[in-house]
Amino acid sequence: MRPDTGDWSTRHSVLTMARRAAALINALTGDRPAPATVADVLAAYGESVPDGLTAADIAEMRAAAVLLRDVFAAEHVDDAATALNRLLREHTGPLRLTSHDGGTPWHPHLDHDDDAPWGQWLLASSCMALTVLVWDRQRPPGRICSSPSCENVFINQGSGPERRYCSRRCATRERVAAHRRARQTREDDQNRR
Repeated sequence: MRPDTGDWSTRHSVLTMARRAAALINALTGDRPAPATVADVLAAYGESVPDGLTAADIAEMRAAAVLLRDVFAAEHVDDAATALNRLLREHTGPLRLTSHDGGTPWHPHLDHDDDAPWGQWLLASSCMALTVLVWDRQRPPGRICSSPSCENVFINQGSGPERRYCSRRCATRERVAAHRRARQTREDDQNRR
């Protein structure tokens, strides 16, 4: 029996997998990410967590997220490629195809086996998606938000100008703050006269 590839292919596109990596990195950033929050992100991207996530799973995934942030911190494509090459060399297995015992269409994996720990899976699957984006676009696959009050990472969309902020909310907050600083500077200059 062959699995239906329609919805599966959309949910598992390279761009979707890269977005999943960014969403997981963001969910795993901070002092104590709740396993339920991380499981919700996984579910939103079509991944199932049959037995739930343990504290050890979260710790492994957080360690992977820290390593992956280096790719998002890269300012230039060469830096992103260097970071990805290091992660691929030090933390992934050889490229292999799997269908998860016929439960999915054939697709590539870089983790060591289908039952790899969550941290290894996150690092390997994220490296694969980010690598393809670098290859396809010849630029860093994403960024860390430029807002000093935000640590979120995000995937660059399309071929237009690169974004600086992870969301409109961060962009607006920074634009308003810059406007207030400029207005305060003008007022201070006028008061000095």
